[in-house]
Amino acid sequence: MGLTIVQVDAFTSTPFAGNPAAVCVLSGPRDASWMQDVAREMNLSETAFLLAHDAGYRLRWFTPAAEVALCGHATLASAHVLWEDGHLAAGAPARFHTQSGLLTAEQRGDWIELDFPATRAVPGPLPAGLALALGVTPCWTGRSNFDYLLEVDSEATVRALEPDFAALRRVEARGVIVTSRATTPGYDFVSRFFAPRVGVDEDPVTGSAHCALTPFWSERLQRAELMAYQASLRGGVLRVRLAGDRVGLAGQAVTVLRGELV
Repeated sequence: MGLTIVQVDAFTSTPFAGNPAAVCVLSGPRDASWMQDVAREMNLSETAFLLAHDAGYRLRWFTPAAEVALCGHATLASAHVLWEDGHLAAGAPARFHTQSGLLTAEQRGDWIELDFPATRAVPGPLPAGLALALGVTPCWTGRSNFDYLLEVDSEATVRALEPDFAALRRVEARGVIVTSRATTPGYDFVSRFFAPRVGVDEDPVTGSAHCALTPFWSERLQRAELMAYQASLRGGVLRVRLAGDRVGLAGQAVTVLRGELV
């Protein structure tokens, strides 16, 4: 009998949009090299591995190139699979033990809300060549625990970005977030996320980046609850909420594929 693996589009209610993640619920421990091999085989921005542990699940995330310490869309996808496949009863909270501490997910009607740590960006200069690699002149720059953050002048600038990924690959950081206020009705801010150093040139929708974006825009717009759009080719919608040193990241998810690792 093989091991089931499920592909879920996260931060969307429409198949073939949002950010795809593979989710594998393990029946026993597997070593990191095997997980990395599976993630490379799946060739998605993230593959999530879950193992029942301490009234919840151990959760690890792998890109095709590396394990990462925090990932939003694959956590959303994992919670979706736990409920949809009957690993958790409908309405029961999902608890994940991760490198970034205990993370939880709860059903909110058709949406799933994740409870994640806020990772506020601190103002500071960019490494030499980063802005040039993006082809932008930022109006604010800083860095969170994981990523560089740049604010630019407009949504049009965010959408038009065509980075030099070879140059970005030389930047010593997990990734780079570029953001602006939104002009598209219904949204407060937009963003894009680039992480070629961990094997993902552009991530379609990045929950963990919104752990930095939520406090950034909440302080500027003086509101705790905001609507966000990640303006990748696939696109994705997040409902975000700042609560002290925590961030609520809400999104929808849809299963698109089920397979068996043989």
